[in-house]
Amino acid sequence: MTDALEPADEHLVSLSKDGSLHAFNSLVERYQGPVFNLCARLIGDRGAAEDAAQEAFLSAYRSLSRFEGGSFRSWLFRIAANECKDELRRRSRRPSESLANHGIDDDHPFDAPDPSEGAPEYLERIAVGEGIQSALMSLQFEQRQAIVLSDVHGYHYEEIARITGTNVGTVKSRIHRGRERLRGILLERPELFGRRGRSDD
Repeated sequence: MTDALEPADEHLVSLSKDGSLHAFNSLVERYQGPVFNLCARLIGDRGAAEDAAQEAFLSAYRSLSRFEGGSFRSWLFRIAANECKDELRRRSRRPSESLANHGIDDDHPFDAPDPSEGAPEYLERIAVGEGIQSALMSLQFEQRQAIVLSDVHGYHYEEIARITGTNVGTVKSRIHRGRERLRGILLERPELFGRRGRSDD
């Protein structure tokens, strides 16, 4: 959600279509965090996620004339997800890059320390986050994408269907099967949850 004093996406898109690079840079600044987060969740590697996010913005800029309205954020997320899928395909064709290494690096881009929590709590939260990310990477791409859009970015089924180019029934099925798969994986690793007991949620 943008601040009431900030220009709406529609206005920035209109200016960008008219050639304003400043307006498009404003859109990049507004969405670079969410787009990177999406890419990191889908790819599981910080460096590759940064590359995919950058390519997504470049692709969006080149394709801006074809954007016909609606949610710019959703349109951008669709481009980013496709870039992630392409990147995973490229990685699968390069045996030297192991897809088994899905962990996020030591920078932990998703979880900044909470000043109110102690070191044990912070480390526990990081471990849980890494465990969930590892489990996410075991899912089929389409299931992972649907779950991340729903549970991380808060999209409803209808919008996920538009982003993924499918129908609501397929989205519901992917989310249900993906969540069941995640639950099974995480229940096999109760040590991740410690006092939190999240595996029972």
